[in-house]
Amino acid sequence: MNSKEIIYANLEHRNPARPGLTFDNNRLNDINYGNPGAPQGCVQKRWVEGQYEYYDDIWGNLWRRMTDGCNAGEIFKPVIEDWSQLKNYQIPQYDFEEAVNSFRQGFANGEDKFKLAGMPGWVFASSRYMRKMEIYLMDMLLYPEEVKQLHEKVAGLFELIIRAAGEAGSEGIFFCEDMGTQNGLLFSPALWQEYFGDLYHRLFGLAHECGMKVFMHSCGQNRQILEPLLQAGVDCFQFDQPTVYDMADLAQLLKKYKAALWSPIDIQKILPTGDRQIIEKGVDEMFRYFEGGLILKNYGDLKGIGVKEEWDDWAYQAILRHVKQDVLV
Repeated sequence: MNSKEIIYANLEHRNPARPGLTFDNNRLNDINYGNPGAPQGCVQKRWVEGQYEYYDDIWGNLWRRMTDGCNAGEIFKPVIEDWSQLKNYQIPQYDFEEAVNSFRQGFANGEDKFKLAGMPGWVFASSRYMRKMEIYLMDMLLYPEEVKQLHEKVAGLFELIIRAAGEAGSEGIFFCEDMGTQNGLLFSPALWQEYFGDLYHRLFGLAHECGMKVFMHSCGQNRQILEPLLQAGVDCFQFDQPTVYDMADLAQLLKKYKAALWSPIDIQKILPTGDRQIIEKGVDEMFRYFEGGLILKNYGDLKGIGVKEEWDDWAYQAILRHVKQDVLV
């Protein structure tokens, strides 16, 4: 089986020869990534003032991060500070053909790999940044019509990007929606259904119509909405903290819907210990629970979680010991 076949077999629980692997630094990687490029006329600005770096994003938000801190930081000034600005707010403008070409350029090398199209945000992630998280969560109760109007604007952009990814030959889309805390959702399942249920069905349905699988990242404990998300069309969950779940329960749910887990060894409870024995045991548990529908990866910001590259490589080497050498491609 080549890399593409390995990923498909894990996504569909079709007795894969091994888990999918997506590791950097010249390690095994079965996925080829593409992106739609920048919107028309968008040139990112970055500058440093003292201990902080400032930068803007495609939506018009201003971010701030500590220069020696994590990669992203937090919203410093949202683009919509008052709902009166919504009417005249223009979402980023993508040229369809330019987005298609950008995706194709990303997919140009490695025809035997699974082609995955990264989305430039998503409905909740983008909308909450445009208001700031603490304001947005209050908006969900105080300004429901305005929130829904904003969601429609944002979803319209992603419909175009999904179609462009499909036209470019992508086999999947990937987006990030951090909807959970350590213990549960940021809002009730009823609010999730009200604001996101229909939109997700629509967007995931479009991706499937274009012949693509749906990969969703989400931090936190989202067990209350995992089944609705699977019913809406998620084919693979990308979780960085799988141990925040009851892993036996999670594995059973994914098998029920023939969906996969894409995950590093847990970045909260396992990798940061720096204990090789604990890390290798964590690898064993991932295979025990999820083998057959599993894609394993490294975490992209080791410094941000206090993990040394050596610890990350312990996990990778332990993964390889689970895999027959003749199926490594």
